[in-house]
Amino acid sequence: MNRPAVSRPRSRRTLLRAAVLPVGVAASLVLVPLPGAFAAPSADAVIAEVYGGGGNSGATLKNDFIELANRGGAAFGLSGWSVQYISGTPGASSQWGVTPLGGSIAPGGRFLVAEAAGAGGTAELPAADATGSLALSATSGTVALVQGTDPLTCKTAADCAAEPRIRDLVGFGGAVVHEGGGAAAGAGNTASVARAGNLADTDDNAADFKSAAPKPVNSRGESGGGTGTPGGPTEPGSVRIHDIQGGTRISPSLGKTVAGVPGIVTGVRTYGSKGFWIQDPNPDADPATSEGIFVYTGSAAPTVKAGDSVLVTGKVAEYYPAYSGGGQSLTQLTNPVVTVVSSGNPLPAPVVLDSRSIPAAYTPDASGGSIEGLPLKPADYALDLYESLEGMRVEVRDVPVVQATDAYNELWVDARRQDPRSARGGVVYLGYNRPNSGRLMVQSLTPVAQQPFPKANVGDQLTGTTAGPLDYNQFGGYTIAADTLGGVKDNGLKREVTPKAQPGEATIATYNVENLDPGDPDSKFAALAQGVVTNLRSPDVVALEEIQDNNGPTNDGTVDASATVAKFVAAVRAAGGPAYDWRSINPVDGKDGGEPGGNIRQVFLFNPQRISFTDIAGGDSTTAVDVTGHGRSTSLTASPGRIDPNNEAWDNSRKPLVGQFRFHNKPIFVIANHLNSKGGDQGLDSRFQSPTRSSEVQRVKQATVEQAFVAKLLAADPGARVVSLGDFNDYQFSPALSTLTKGGVLHDLVNDLPANQRYSYVYQGNSQVLDHILVSPALKCDAKYDVVHINSEFATQASDHDPQVVRLRP
Repeated sequence: MNRPAVSRPRSRRTLLRAAVLPVGVAASLVLVPLPGAFAAPSADAVIAEVYGGGGNSGATLKNDFIELANRGGAAFGLSGWSVQYISGTPGASSQWGVTPLGGSIAPGGRFLVAEAAGAGGTAELPAADATGSLALSATSGTVALVQGTDPLTCKTAADCAAEPRIRDLVGFGGAVVHEGGGAAAGAGNTASVARAGNLADTDDNAADFKSAAPKPVNSRGESGGGTGTPGGPTEPGSVRIHDIQGGTRISPSLGKTVAGVPGIVTGVRTYGSKGFWIQDPNPDADPATSEGIFVYTGSAAPTVKAGDSVLVTGKVAEYYPAYSGGGQSLTQLTNPVVTVVSSGNPLPAPVVLDSRSIPAAYTPDASGGSIEGLPLKPADYALDLYESLEGMRVEVRDVPVVQATDAYNELWVDARRQDPRSARGGVVYLGYNRPNSGRLMVQSLTPVAQQPFPKANVGDQLTGTTAGPLDYNQFGGYTIAADTLGGVKDNGLKREVTPKAQPGEATIATYNVENLDPGDPDSKFAALAQGVVTNLRSPDVVALEEIQDNNGPTNDGTVDASATVAKFVAAVRAAGGPAYDWRSINPVDGKDGGEPGGNIRQVFLFNPQRISFTDIAGGDSTTAVDVTGHGRSTSLTASPGRIDPNNEAWDNSRKPLVGQFRFHNKPIFVIANHLNSKGGDQGLDSRFQSPTRSSEVQRVKQATVEQAFVAKLLAADPGARVVSLGDFNDYQFSPALSTLTKGGVLHDLVNDLPANQRYSYVYQGNSQVLDHILVSPALKCDAKYDVVHINSEFATQASDHDPQVVRLRP
């Protein structure tokens, strides 16, 4: 099972979040245009300057901007107003982009709206009075000052002239929407269009605006290179964070614009999904309503800092992270307008998460339906508790690490410290109704370049205090976005070595080598080979899963994997292992799932000095292997062969590879498996409870086909020695494994281990079983089985799976 490949940073210019509707009530009347004319010249608020070249080649400024001015003698309130933009030649699918406004423009004053940044430029705008994410064209477009925040719908000059909500409008370059006889000329990467100093407005863009070097001016009269936080609302509104969060998973204010929401900035994220968290220091009495919320700033890095007291105006949204398996949403404010009231304020005290605060029960049940509308019961269910603390500061103290640091600088801890522990310090997943409620992911708010993330293995301890806002991560869980990270106490975890086999024992192993192809670094081959030779003690047979073809993910029709296997066999020899021979069957190109182009398959390695392979012609990618003979003469019709490869159970999935071996002159039938992945299943933390395991349907079909094949072998020879092993992508208590062992044809050896040793893979903090070795009744009594933990619990891994080995006396 592989983690989805996905780019984590979200693009600013693609506007993944919904546009925000600003707040408030209109502060002035709208003048209705005369027939055939544009909006009457404004006596107060006008657009003073427009610049769309920010961050472009040759530009000095990093951002686009729109500057407003007030020609009148009284302050002009902007609450409930917006600036909007559309391309110069709008098509049928073109839409007006919206930046909501707040605050006011002083008489004779200016108001600076910062818009999208480009990749270039060297100078910052002065501290903006409002921020948006509109990506203006440098040379052609239309900007409007609009009463309200609903996007305009007009796309011609005539239609926009009839739109009573427009207070002022500027078309520049070749814009078809403009005032008067023509658009303002001269805009470019290094030039804005700007009114004259007297702010004359004749409703003729060509006459009123001239090309000039951009000179942004904010409400404080600052005119370049300044820093600071954006301005916005000046007074707290009536809505508080706990009102926005509400007592269920969905905000009662969803889709609404809320004005002047007060809070203390508790954390700032300057990478990936940029934004900041605020928390109300004056909570209500309801434990179900969170006092924290995330403020999403899009591509723009936040200008606030922890300890700032702010007022935020924005639109309430529920963000569902991609690839979250039907996971929870994150309530947030989008397209924010922010005012910093004061700085250096103390942060609200964090909520301590431990066995006293986290319920043992994980989630309410809705018979497979959504739990989003259910009232939160934070004292009863862990998922409800985490939702009730979403966005708030939390902390854990001296907690065990239950999933090692990964390549994304994340690790998992068990905050309850009372979930069932593995023999080596993890938490063991022992049933669908036992998901282990204390698991939490830990990330750092500080970029790794500034502060290295701790490297920890399972069983280590994250000492001291780890604290920060409680976020929700798209890869499956509530996450402490830590501004304070504890240290690591090394528990001295060692990679296991399996016991040595006796001379009369055959050793058969399985190892998922995680998309191995010749293009992988030599170090990966060496580490995998070392695991086979040292930790597995060079088994007589090794069934490998996820061997890719000779050019890996290059999708050009190649299916042969001889170069991949040869490189691995050579690495085993270099590590001091035997000269393995091998057998496999190439799949049909693109028909066995996995990474596109990779054509993953199973491969048998075997040591011909210890065990022999019985080659029987006839096996290929599409021909089904069968059973022939009876009693001691029972045999496969092809070796190697594939079990019923044309059965729809194996669509876009690996077909079982079966081979006939001889050890001490006795036949052993070995089946190498890699069943379909769990892709598409709803996660343990899903908003749908109990979660649907849709991928399970195909695995049950696959298990049914294989069980029937094994039953046929045993019908021919009740004493047949059968070993079925590999990556089954399912648990020992799953319907697929129950189907495979139906009628006692196979016995799953993992169930013979103590419960705290039943795992081969760690996912979302749960140590769990995905890999299995099953044996027929003739082998059950003398089987000595071992899961050899060399990967899944460690920050440095050769594969994400632990290998397994069984010692048999046939």
